[in-house]
Amino acid sequence: MVKQLFQRLKPFLKPLMAMVLAVVLVFGTAQGAWAAAGGRIGGGSFRAPAPRMSPAPRTYAPGGGGGYYPGGGFGFPFLFPFIGIGGGFGGLFTLLIFIAIANVVVRGLRGATAGDDYDYAAPASSNPPVSIAKLQVGLLADARALQDDLNRLATTADTGTSQGLAKLLQETTLALLRHPDYWAYAASEDKQTRLLSAEQEFNRYTLSARSRFSAETLSNVNNQLTQAEPQALLTGDTDQAPGEYILATVVVATQGKLDLPDIYSSADLRQALSQIGAVSGENLLAVEVLWTPQQSGETLSSDELISQYPELKLI
Repeated sequence: MVKQLFQRLKPFLKPLMAMVLAVVLVFGTAQGAWAAAGGRIGGGSFRAPAPRMSPAPRTYAPGGGGGYYPGGGFGFPFLFPFIGIGGGFGGLFTLLIFIAIANVVVRGLRGATAGDDYDYAAPASSNPPVSIAKLQVGLLADARALQDDLNRLATTADTGTSQGLAKLLQETTLALLRHPDYWAYAASEDKQTRLLSAEQEFNRYTLSARSRFSAETLSNVNNQLTQAEPQALLTGDTDQAPGEYILATVVVATQGKLDLPDIYSSADLRQALSQIGAVSGENLLAVEVLWTPQQSGETLSSDELISQYPELKLI
């Protein structure tokens, strides 16, 4: 029965497979063509905080030495009056016992006063809570000045120090806050985790954004600046009508708690940008700013934006 059915359908299988293949090729090519080049700025470190060093109390020696060991007041002369040196095996054996006891006492004193380099007060936890947040903003094409601002930051920002990363975060959020009339789409996502797993979550957010670029034509991460020739990466139909949008993504890792609001309006987006921009340099672990298209003057069409970033919400 099955064999007969297969024989009846066999003439239609080849045309059906060819049609499916054509659809896959068409949509696959369109998806690849829609991906635009992007830029990337940022850096950071997820190392555990160094333990605080606590000085050990100094132990003072008994007697009239007038100082802590070493420096007099305690030593072998203290022992000899009790030995009763008179020769013989018993006297030698007693001497050896007292020498051994003295060595133990001396080592104990040295351990108690051997400087302040020993860690007596390690932090209670080396795996503190960390927040990972991602904020995406889709702006109308009229906000092309944002591309110039981000391109300038990419070539001038100090992404190798915590102070430089904090400044980068503030300038990026300020640049986005200055274009409220051009906000069109937005989305937020955050996750509470611990330091030991924070880097993995941070990389998950950044890789998701980077994977949607056709290439990274400008990058400054941990003070490693790379820039590609834009002419070598411009492909496709140059007579195509210009697009309509620019997309910027900010990913932040910070110690403590950072709850971004769900974004449904411009007010929600303003609050989220203010929260991210207010993260202090002391708590900031890592930050990456990604935007597409990177080259000034290029934009995304509405179809490109919706197909590549379906999580965005119209605000």
